[in-house]
Amino acid sequence: MIGFLRGVLREKQPPGLLLEVQGVGYEVNAPMTTFYDLPAVGETITLFTHLAVREDAHTLYGFSKLSDRTLFRTLIKVNGVGAKMALTILSGMDAGVFAACVQAGDTASLVKLPGVGKKTAERLVVEMRDRLADWDTGGATTGPASSAPPDVANPVEEAVSALVALGYKPQDASRMVRAVETRELATEDIIRTALQATVQN
Repeated sequence: MIGFLRGVLREKQPPGLLLEVQGVGYEVNAPMTTFYDLPAVGETITLFTHLAVREDAHTLYGFSKLSDRTLFRTLIKVNGVGAKMALTILSGMDAGVFAACVQAGDTASLVKLPGVGKKTAERLVVEMRDRLADWDTGGATTGPASSAPPDVANPVEEAVSALVALGYKPQDASRMVRAVETRELATEDIIRTALQATVQN
């Protein structure tokens, strides 16, 4: 099992990034909460990782915070929640906000995430309430993850592509981005604002 990787960030295109570690390039999938924390390409970063092994693929997932990886591993143990949905959940709200939603039984906020229907939201609350009972939410209530992202090229197109990769339908992703004042915003800013509007509406 690969516990963490420390290396040079070579590429970043949500939800994927390329990390060079001693001459080897690792392709890693990461939630937007991690992308918000990433420095510029060429900088050294450390990611806590989870390796998912299937017959047809070995996929690495990376997280800037250990708590995010812990929640990811807890999520994929829930019936009907796979790695892709867990990544989407962590992209739409950070660990503290998600824990606050579960502790409060706030299924209304959870169903606003792509791929999370009413039954799945209810299952998340029921199955994870005990597991997250002692989770430190940091005073979080509901809402999306936040932080400041670096600059990237073609932010509007990149934002739409990233939202589609996170599970939104192409037309919905385009609509969400169009609703954002994108001038002078980086990709992660656009995604963060679009996700925030979706969760709050």
